[in-house]
Parts: sequence; C-alpha cells; structure tokens
Amino acid sequence: MRLAIAAFIAGGSLLLFLAQLPEYWVYACVGVGISCLLASCFIPNESPLKKFAAIGLLFVAGFAWNALYAENRLENVLATELEGKELMLEGRVAALSQSNSSGAKFAFEVDDIVSGKAVLKRFPKRIYLSWQPAWRNPQAIPEVIPGQRWKIRAKLKRPYGSLNPYTFDFERWSFHQDFGASGSVRSGELLLDKDIAWTELELRMELARWHLRKKIQSMLPNDARYVGVLIALVMGDQNAINQDDWQVFNATGIGHLISISGLHVTMLAGVGASFAAFLWRRRTWPLIAPVSKVAAVSGFVTAFIYAWLAGFQIPAQRTMYMVGVVAFALWTGRNPRSFDIWWWALAFVLLIDPMAPYTPGFWLSFGAVAAILYAMGDSSGLLGIPTEKELEMHWVHRMGQALREACRVQAVVTLALLPFTLYWFYQVSIVSPLANAFAIPLVSYIVTPLAIAGALLPEFIGRWLLLPAHASMEYLAIILEWMAGWSWSVAWSKQPEWWMLVIAGCGIVYAIRPGAVDESWKRRLLSVSLSVPLFIWPTQLKTHLAQGEFRAIVLDIGQGTAVLIETANRRLLYDTGPIQGKKDDAGQRIILPYLRGRGINQVDRMVISHSDSDHVGGAATLLRHIQFNLMMGSLPSNNPLLHNLAARKIPAVPCRFGQRWSWDGVDFVIWHPHEETVFAEQYPGKPNEMSCVLEVRNQQSSLWLTGDVEKQGESEITERLDEEMLQEISDRELIFMAPHHGSKTSSSLALLKRLEPSQAFAQNGYRNRYGHPHPDVTARYQGLEIPFYQTPKTGAQTWIFKNNSKSSTQFLRHDIKRIWHRSM
Repeated sequence: MRLAIAAFIAGGSLLLFLAQLPEYWVYACVGVGISCLLASCFIPNESPLKKFAAIGLLFVAGFAWNALYAENRLENVLATELEGKELMLEGRVAALSQSNSSGAKFAFEVDDIVSGKAVLKRFPKRIYLSWQPAWRNPQAIPEVIPGQRWKIRAKLKRPYGSLNPYTFDFERWSFHQDFGASGSVRSGELLLDKDIAWTELELRMELARWHLRKKIQSMLPNDARYVGVLIALVMGDQNAINQDDWQVFNATGIGHLISISGLHVTMLAGVGASFAAFLWRRRTWPLIAPVSKVAAVSGFVTAFIYAWLAGFQIPAQRTMYMVGVVAFALWTGRNPRSFDIWWWALAFVLLIDPMAPYTPGFWLSFGAVAAILYAMGDSSGLLGIPTEKELEMHWVHRMGQALREACRVQAVVTLALLPFTLYWFYQVSIVSPLANAFAIPLVSYIVTPLAIAGALLPEFIGRWLLLPAHASMEYLAIILEWMAGWSWSVAWSKQPEWWMLVIAGCGIVYAIRPGAVDESWKRRLLSVSLSVPLFIWPTQLKTHLAQGEFRAIVLDIGQGTAVLIETANRRLLYDTGPIQGKKDDAGQRIILPYLRGRGINQVDRMVISHSDSDHVGGAATLLRHIQFNLMMGSLPSNNPLLHNLAARKIPAVPCRFGQRWSWDGVDFVIWHPHEETVFAEQYPGKPNEMSCVLEVRNQQSSLWLTGDVEKQGESEITERLDEEMLQEISDRELIFMAPHHGSKTSSSLALLKRLEPSQAFAQNGYRNRYGHPHPDVTARYQGLEIPFYQTPKTGAQTWIFKNNSKSSTQFLRHDIKRIWHRSM
C-alpha cells in the first residue's frame, strides 16, 4: 500500500520536471501508462510482473492527475489583449477578504465581463482584486463580505509578480489559488448583500468565518494588540497579525503555534469524540452502534468542521485526514500502523492539492509528524497510553517519565525540522526549545481553548473568555520579546544546497532513531554534527570571484532601483527600491530575503542615487537588519535617512564627481553630480538631475548605474566625457542602466553615442502607470543595435564581469520561468 501511494505521488512530482521539456515526454508517459494498463489486464495474478505493472499504472495516473490539475488552471487566464483595459465585472466575493485601513484584497468569482459594449465569453472565472482609495480622490472603502454580489469597474492584468531568488513568488501563489488575473478596483456598486445558495457550502463557510472574525474583534478593545493572534488561533486568518510580532514569534521559534496546528485540531476532535461518547452511553443506544465507533465518527466530523473553519490549512488537513483514517479503520475492524495513517493523509492532501509541496507548511507539518512516529517507535508512548511497566510505577516516576518523553519529542521535532527551516526561512531560533517549553502549554491548553470557546459561545460569556486569552498572550509576548532581544537568539545562514540537506538529513535520521539515548548518545551527537555545514560553510563567506572580477545582481524590484555589486571580498548596494504605503517596502519584500538567502549579513557601502521614494524606500528596513559600514548618496541635509544613519553612527558622505576608490582590483568612479554641488535642506535643482551616477569597471568591462538622471544631467556627463576620459573606458565592454527607468526625458542620443554601450537594461514595474520604458527610448536602443533587457521580462538579472580575454561579460536571467506566459 505504501509503495502504491509513493508511486502515485512520484508520478505527480515528475510532471513538475517534465513540464519544462518537449511534449514527446508527455506522450512517452501516456504510452507507458497504456502499456502498464494492458499488462495488468493480461498478466496472470500470480506473476510478480503484475505488481510492477500496477505500480507503473499508478505512477502514470499520478502524472495524469497533476497534468489535468495544471491544464485547468492554465486555461483560467486573462487574455493578453484585455490587460490594462477598463472592464465592468459582475460577480461575487468568493472568500474572506484581507481588510485594513489602507484597503481590501479579496478573491472575486466572475460571472460576466463587459469591455466597452462587448460582452466577453471567455474570461477567468476567479480573480484577485485590490480595492484601495485613490490618492487623488480618497473615498471610504466599503466592507467586502463573502457572498456579496458586486458590479465593479476595474483594470486587470495577468497574474504577475517579481521574480527574484529566495523571495515570495506571487505567480506561483496565484497559480495555486487558481487566480486567472489580478487587478485594481476603480469603483463598485453593491447589487446584493447576500447571494449564496443553500448548496454552496464552501461560500457559506466563508461567510461564517467572516462573522466569527467580526465577533472576536467586537468583543475585544480597539487597542487590543493580539486580537490578530486570537483570530489566527480560532480560524487560521493571520492577516491581522502585526509584522513586528511575527518577527518576535519567528525569532523565538513559536511561529508554528500562531496558526491552526495539528495539535489544536486533535484537541477539538478529542473533545467532540468525548462529548459524543458521553451522550451515546445513555440508555440503550450502544446496542445500535458501539460507543467507540460513534465517538470516532464524531471526532472526525468535529475535525472536518474545524479544518473547514480554519480555511483548510495543510496542518489542519493532515490532522483531519489522519483522524478520518483512524475512524474508518475502527469501523472496518482494521488496526493500521502509525505510518500507514501518515501515508494515507499524505496521499489525500496531494490528491486534492498537488501544489501543496510548494508551501512550507506541507514540509513542516508532515515532516514533524513523520519524525515523531519514527523516533518514538512504540506509538503507546506517543499517544500517552501507559504500558504495564509504567502502571506499576509511582505517580512521581510516571510524571518524570512523561516529562522525559515530552522533552525527547521536542528535541526530535527541533532536529528534524532544522533542514526545512533553514531552506525556507534561512534562520534557526537558538532559544526555540526554551521558548516552546512554556509557550506550547500556554498557547495550546490555555489561550487556544479560551479563544475558541469565547468565539463560539454567546457574547456575554465569550467576552470574559477572550479577555484572559488576550491577557495571557500579552504576558507571553513580554517574555518572548525579551528573549528575541538576545544577541544570540537567532542563527542566520544561507539557503543550503540540496547535497547539504541530504547529508544533514542522514545525520538527523540516525540521531533521532528509536532506542535508549543514554546508550548511544555519543554516536547520536556525532551524527548531529553533520548538520554543522548548514551554518558554517566557506561558500557563505566567499563570492567565487577572482581578483579584478565583479558581479552585479539587478533585482526585479518593480518601479524602482536596487542593484547589488560584489567583488572578491566586498559588497555595495546601489539604491534600495520603492515603498508603498507605510510598511510595504522593497527592502522587506525583496532585498532582505535575497540577502538572507545568500547568507549576507554585512554590506560595505550603500549608495543612494537620490531621495525619491522608489530609490530610498527600503533603506530603513535594511538598516535594522543588515550592517552597513558607509553610506554615499545625493540627499538633502534634512532627509530622514541621514538622521537614521547618524543615530546608528554610520558615516554618510555626499556623492560628487571625481570620487573614486578600488576594491579587489575593481574601480568605482562617480560621474555625477558636479564636484561643487552643495546639499542643503533642498536640492539645488530637480532631484532626478542630482542622481549619483556610478561606474564600476575592471580591465575589460564597465558597468554604469545612472539612477534617475535626465537630459540636463546627461548633458553634463557628456561634457565630462572628453577624449582623456573616454580613453579610460574606450576598450571596455560597457553595460548601461537606462536612466530613470527608460523615461522619455532620459537616454539622450548624445550620451548613448558618446558611451557606445554594448548592452543595456532597465528596472521598471510591469505595466507601470508611467509607461516606462517609453516606446521612443526603446526604439532608440534598437536603432543603435543595443540589446535592451527589462526586468519585467527577464526577472532578476545577474551580470558577471570576468577579467580574461575569452569572455569578459556573462548575462544570466532568473532561471524560474513565468508560469502564465508559458501558455501564450
């Protein structure tokens, strides 16, 4: 049975690899499937080939199922010609919305789309909309409730997200959620406050979740900081949790508790089973059906309802399926092994959601349970069922035994999840065992039961349960913040390579194996040491660049600029990307995850081209998490970034023409602004024209980073490029950043002819409102036969500048293909 389930899962996993290969691979798999089907029909039952044919058939069935899943989603995509057009949509809100003071984001089920006067017949049935107040004409955003029918005027685009290593992939998430388009709402008209049929159970559950969220919010004070945590514990909605609180939870390793965990589902299933058993024992009902069977069904129904209420998160699904398998086994008189239950739960999750392995929750949830089942051996200890030997012990000894088992389980889970945690989050909490020692009992047995009971009971009772639950979280948070503040509380590392994960995994499997620890603790400790390379590895400190070589990583940052320059031993960050709203900045979303994934905790110099928010937006976030030795930029003296740097005692120097320095045989030259520029409280000219223009060069290549400099600044640079200056770069291959994201007022013909770049690139947002790069500028580069690469099309770009005569410059684009554009 386990082999059959593994064959089905392996067939589905193969699709993820073959999807990038020619179609004949698909035909080959179909041929294998037909052959296995015929073989299973004609081969005698007693033949051993029958088993292999059946396994092959299940393998191809898994492949076919995942192919059907992917094909259905690829068909639900907005047509390219409809992107950017103003459309009239009619449909219903399909799920719980993410609402806050800055607007709402929600899933929308489309029934009709009108473009102009034409009613479209082919359109995505499910889209993701953002409704925010217009900055020129602010308006109150109405509350968006599941089941409402709206008529909405919106602009749509195909699901698009920035593509950078180690960062969140919005396109993959949209594919997983079956969103065929995303867009922004211009205006809306509420047609029906509730449009839900009795048979639409999923939508009814989403509406119930909305009412439950409102109820919890109404029973707590407006300034209750951890109301979002209580909502997450009750119904799995984590959107209201403050980002600063998440950092504390992750730093102390209790983030897994702030959601619907398997323990919570099991606890409620146990309550449901116990309550049903208590009622069913009355009178003669056990003669109709055994109490144990009725309790098992009740436990599964309770787990199912709670998992649905929690939005079917993977830990809740896994526990629900395991409870269901146990209930089925009890009713059919079977006695399944613990790992059989785990395998069936895994099969059900992947059958319903083949994209589940792309989420951290899948690996953390199934990995933790598999490690516990493997390490504990006898499931009686795991389930808390005392053995005959334990029954003979004094209660004090039994308590000690239970405590030792609990500590072992915690150690097993911590070790087993170490590779997964480093792969997904690039960090491990050192204080996690200590924090979890008191957080697990407090959250699982006090906060969560009080929160669930308070949410489900009438308000006059529920309020008095939610208040102590919130107070408990407040006191817990005080301790967690104190622990998170310890300098050694978190160990950071780069994202490990696959072979490092394999070696560490082998060591961990040996270390947590069943058996007495005191008899083999030395060998176990030695096997744990195989995980050390996950934290300390030479590649984490080196850039793989020789003397005189450098690398430029042009991040897919949206409408902004951020470029990381690396030499053999030094790093420079040019600009820090845009900021949207008060807290959503590119430093938090893109640059910091990229640096963490690379294991970079220190950058030698930050260069800020000028003070526009799309260039300085992520600086404050990065300064809180990354060590910088110096800042150089074109900023007015009253800029908040300069005050931030002064408070952190980081030197800041103005950027002026003529400045130059060398790192590891690589030269850095400032070409703009003028050497006599004085940065007072206001710019002496237009901010864009004050941009700090930086050239990075070695013996054979030259890279120009130009910020937002426009015609006036370009003219000054052109004048500075006299014959003597040109002589310094004349024989080098020149890579040029299109100034101001390719705006019409930049990339002047005079400068391009003077520099004669070999290749050029632009950082700009996909279908941005400014129209960057301007068609005239794109045509200008094409007319001069200069290859022009744009981050919305390439994703993150990596330029490697060698120092040899054979290949001076290599251009690499991000290697993850865009899912949606593959079907065009």
